[in-house]
Amino acid sequence: MLYNKNMNNISLKKFILISFLSIIISRLLPHPPNFTSTIAVAFYLPALFGAKFIIVALSAFIISDLILGLHGLVFFTWGSLFLIAYFAKYFQKFYFRIFGVSLSCIIFFLVSNFGVWTSSDLYTKDLEGLILCYTMAIPFLQSSLIGTIIFSVLIEFLLCLNNTKSFIKKINTIN
Repeated sequence: MLYNKNMNNISLKKFILISFLSIIISRLLPHPPNFTSTIAVAFYLPALFGAKFIIVALSAFIISDLILGLHGLVFFTWGSLFLIAYFAKYFQKFYFRIFGVSLSCIIFFLVSNFGVWTSSDLYTKDLEGLILCYTMAIPFLQSSLIGTIIFSVLIEFLLCLNNTKSFIKKINTIN
């Protein structure tokens, strides 16, 4: 029994490390704006393993922000990841997860661009300025949706494997 528990802990640590590194690498390598694994991982970790696993995605996001350079929107970007993790637990089934991860992109878009509107001088501080801010950010939403869906399809493919299903069940029984 101790062997199985140790193997589960090793598997969980590997999974966490892979998730953590996927965010950092996808943010640091050259990529189209917002085309990263961040939203997909920030959604799937809590959806599959519980809200406490958002710390993996958030810490990778923070570390990559420290490397890339901190910005005035960290409250909004990091906060949107918390919102994504909070509601991810309501999307357990496959079809709901695809909807949930897409909704996660929209949450990130709405929260982060609200931050752009409130904290920059790029847009007037009225409804017209807010609408213009969101309109100008649509290409970022498109890139975010495409990247997140691609990473989500990869994650869903891995979830289809029998080993992955038994791994998730084992991890959830440990927690």
